[in-house]
Amino acid sequence: MQPIYFDYNASTPTDPAVAAAMMPFLDSHYGNPSSGHWAALPAKAAIETARGQVAALLGCRSDEIVFTSGGSEANNLALKGVYFAHRGKGDHVVTTRIEHPAIIEPCRFLERLGARVTYLPVDGAGLVDPGDLRAAITPRTILVSIMHANNEVGTIQPIAACAAITREHGVLFHTDAAQSVGKIATDVDTLGVDLLSVAGHKLYAPKGVGALFVRRGVALEPLIHGAGHESGRRAGTESALLAVGLGKACDLARDRTPMDRVRGLRDEFWQALRSRFGNRVALNGHPTQRLPNTLNVSFVGRVGAEILGRLDGLAASTGSACHSGRIELSPVLQAMGVTPEVGMGAIRFSLGRATTRSEIDTVTARLVEVLDTIE
Repeated sequence: MQPIYFDYNASTPTDPAVAAAMMPFLDSHYGNPSSGHWAALPAKAAIETARGQVAALLGCRSDEIVFTSGGSEANNLALKGVYFAHRGKGDHVVTTRIEHPAIIEPCRFLERLGARVTYLPVDGAGLVDPGDLRAAITPRTILVSIMHANNEVGTIQPIAACAAITREHGVLFHTDAAQSVGKIATDVDTLGVDLLSVAGHKLYAPKGVGALFVRRGVALEPLIHGAGHESGRRAGTESALLAVGLGKACDLARDRTPMDRVRGLRDEFWQALRSRFGNRVALNGHPTQRLPNTLNVSFVGRVGAEILGRLDGLAASTGSACHSGRIELSPVLQAMGVTPEVGMGAIRFSLGRATTRSEIDTVTARLVEVLDTIE
């Protein structure tokens, strides 16, 4: 089988238009954006244009965008930045059991410093109950962080409803939108969030760049202290090269027509699998409230890693790992209450702009061949 890439949730290729926009900053526009002479002007102007492009996608002001090295840094800046700036008001953080490690691990770190963290449960579709959030908030709560869409199963959380609850209590709300930006609407005012994280390589920008939306008036302690770049929120000489790449990618992402096509392919793929395998295949995640490109399914009674191992040339991800002969489900599937018999056969197929119907047909046919050979 020719190489087929169905792992766009892990990383996307850099869009050719993004690469073209970045090229001048590899050879000509090399000045330090913070300098005051002629060589700095093109780089400084390009960074501010890119900041405006990111802001336009999120529906915010340019000065509310902080460029970072990626989604992980954006998440760390949000969590640690709020904790250190607001711990005089409280020490309680609320998040969920299905967050990406870039949220879970900073929370664990803050717990070592004395923070109290509540990890909300989810239902069988991976959804948080806003009622559980309301019950978890205390007078000491300073931040709630709930991902916009889950990276494994694609379930989209009721962010607006949750953020409305935190506003009632005067608590800041952050969402990790690494998987949703560029795939679904992420207008910060519609969502009602105070902070939102972006990861460039999830939306056809290069790796090594991301952004954090910080609503005006929200105080953050910087992770990196220095000369006061990014309005004092993130020290370090800015990379015009990477900022331009993210800005162009965000500009392209304002047109969601490609995602409409991808949604159609995703649904065709699911229907083909159901037609071929019947009740031997099960959907993981919410049936409708999920990312348009994500299809996480379990081949019941099978092992996902074994299936993928026989699908030569297919790039996709599993929802379980094998350790010393024992199948261990991902924390997301565990939190959803997926049984081991079902969860061990989980595979995440995440499609992208370059996915074709021919690739869907090829993968479906190969799955039939492989599953017929596995006893």
